[in-house]
Amino acid sequence: MELTKYNHATVVLGQDGTTLVIDPGTFTPESADLLRSAVGVLITHEHFDHFDVEAVRSGLEANPALVVRAPQAVVDQLGTHDGRVTAVQAGDAFEVGPFPVRVFGEEHAVIHQDIPTIANVGYLVADRVFHPGDAYLVPGVPVPLLLLPTSGPWTHTAEAVDYVRAVAPERAVQIHEAMLSDLGQQSAARFLGSDGLGPVPVTILPAGESITV
Repeated sequence: MELTKYNHATVVLGQDGTTLVIDPGTFTPESADLLRSAVGVLITHEHFDHFDVEAVRSGLEANPALVVRAPQAVVDQLGTHDGRVTAVQAGDAFEVGPFPVRVFGEEHAVIHQDIPTIANVGYLVADRVFHPGDAYLVPGVPVPLLLLPTSGPWTHTAEAVDYVRAVAPERAVQIHEAMLSDLGQQSAARFLGSDGLGPVPVTILPAGESITV
């Protein structure tokens, strides 16, 4: 399986010529194009940097095979599209094309006490890649590759260190980095990785580049 990183929180998993898109947000200008050829899209929560509603609507119209799995708040915005758009929650397990998916977690990390928390889920795809969305979700199962958020109003360095230690992945790739400069990304990767306080190296994967997972 191949993982391709796009801007911020968007990643694409590919296997046998089939692609699965996770969190096509507005920070990713390719979102609509990625969905036109995908078998499915997983959305962790409704925030714009993870869910470009117009891009997903366009994908659903252009690609009759596309299915969407997301929290109920996302489904409420899109509609069900004859069952192609389905709500998920912690404990669910399903397949999208060749990709088995398990769902974990329930809530977005707290940004501030004055801002209500919303639903947020994490996805473990093919028992190989875990995308936690905007939360330090510990799935409690082996995680070969953790997609590790490193910037945003909800992130905290100390919590992030403890999070990586708790998940104990075999390796980690930085995501959710759009609010960091290049220097900030390098600093976060060192601090959270094995050169700092984390248990494994944190890879910085530039947008458009891929790795095998």
